[in-house]
Amino acid sequence: MARGNRLARVAALGLLGVPALSGCTPDNEFWRWGWPEGITEQSQDIKELWIWSVIAALIVGILVWALIFWSMVKHRKKGDELPRQTAYNLPLEIVYSIIPFLIIAGLFFFTVVVQNKVQERSDEPDVNITVQAFKWNWEFLYADTAEDEEDQVSTVGTSEEIPILVLPTEQTVQFYVRSADVIHSFWVPEFLFKLDVIPGNANGRDNVFEVTIEEGREGAYVGRCAELCGTYHAYMNFELRVVSQEQYADYLELREGGATTAEALAEVDPELGGYSVATEPYDLERDAQQVDG
Repeated sequence: MARGNRLARVAALGLLGVPALSGCTPDNEFWRWGWPEGITEQSQDIKELWIWSVIAALIVGILVWALIFWSMVKHRKKGDELPRQTAYNLPLEIVYSIIPFLIIAGLFFFTVVVQNKVQERSDEPDVNITVQAFKWNWEFLYADTAEDEEDQVSTVGTSEEIPILVLPTEQTVQFYVRSADVIHSFWVPEFLFKLDVIPGNANGRDNVFEVTIEEGREGAYVGRCAELCGTYHAYMNFELRVVSQEQYADYLELREGGATTAEALAEVDPELGGYSVATEPYDLERDAQQVDG
């Protein structure tokens, strides 16, 4: 029995040592379990909530599994004599009623705290972007370039060219998302956040959110529609191109001067160029032939 207790203690210490040896922080790739790292300040709060929720679930699962195996070993059949039967155990029933309630209350509390933080919006954001979703494409309007929407710098995709949304680092970016037809969903996986685009609620409270992209996150990221919206839903990709504040200012200046998205990006971001590198258009003719065939 003493040896068994020692083995149990060693095993427990081993389990406790895993987080320490692995670097138990949300920034460690092991603890993300396949989740994107996150490139915005808001995404770090979402990531921590998810990771610690999973850790809590694993702890509960391990305890349940341990109790099941302990019960199997402790109460295995040892003869033909019927063991003592117990119908009720009031203290135990109170414990296993209170503990799940406390767990649910804790998860609810932290979820609400993170949700409120993620959905906070500035009165005067640095950058304002209008996202227009429609079957099956995206249009991005840079609302700060002109008061009249018709005069604003905009980018819209085609069947041959992926639309590119250009954003700066270290500035608050507020999105106003809207749909021209059905429900779409604006999603950049590295934001760890998506927002359904509800038609009939243009620029309403439920269709607005804000992010601040962290310093050093320059690059190209794929964006998608995350709501099944019809036949070519899978074709609704776009690219998020993150640049420095100086590059962003130069990009808007070039666009206002008449340059296309590709021309302006090729000049301010020559390393990645003017066309999408994170995703590419689907071959509509090839796919149609495969369906017909």
